[in-house]
Amino acid sequence: MLEIVPFTLGPASTNAYLVADPETKEAVVIDPSWDGHLILKAAQERGWRIGHMWYTHAHFDHIGGAAAIADALNPLPHVALHPDDHVLWRAGGGGVAFGLDIDPGPEPTIDFAQGMILKLGSNEFEVRFTPGHTRGHCVLYVSKENICFCGDLIFRESVGRTDLPGGDFATLENSIRTQIFTLPDNTRLLSGHGPETTVGHEKLYNPFVDAN
Repeated sequence: MLEIVPFTLGPASTNAYLVADPETKEAVVIDPSWDGHLILKAAQERGWRIGHMWYTHAHFDHIGGAAAIADALNPLPHVALHPDDHVLWRAGGGGVAFGLDIDPGPEPTIDFAQGMILKLGSNEFEVRFTPGHTRGHCVLYVSKENICFCGDLIFRESVGRTDLPGGDFATLENSIRTQIFTLPDNTRLLSGHGPETTVGHEKLYNPFVDAN
């Protein structure tokens, strides 16, 4: 079982997810977008211990709260990111282009790879490599819970932008077709921006991707 506390934070209204196994009290922050102290407070109130931070990609609005979370924790949380986004991470997630110079927090120590399994208590998260929005974008799928944390790959009736460095629309579309539309229709998609949706809804109503 998983407990999920969502947040919408920062200058780009980015969704961060505090996810915990209620039995072990182990927690992970998926995309610690901004205002890390708010995410920390929510974990502390519930008696959860944040041991990991997992990034779907390294844009500044998805990692802006990482430093504040890490600074308050001992030992430091493990940070996971796909190697193809390390350059973007080192550049502060590209925030300078938007007038934002952020502290990217602790260096990633776990390299995401297609098919990798991450564990949180008894829960398994499958890493799916989904480039297109950035070169190293990944999503995290929990089959037991019918949930996919999909970052900025796909949104409700929309998709991630591809006009920033490392973006490519044909690659993004292929990632959605092969890694999202192959999941069960009732899979909940928890995106980096906006409301949640489902695979089935997006197959029918997403105007950017042909489901066939």
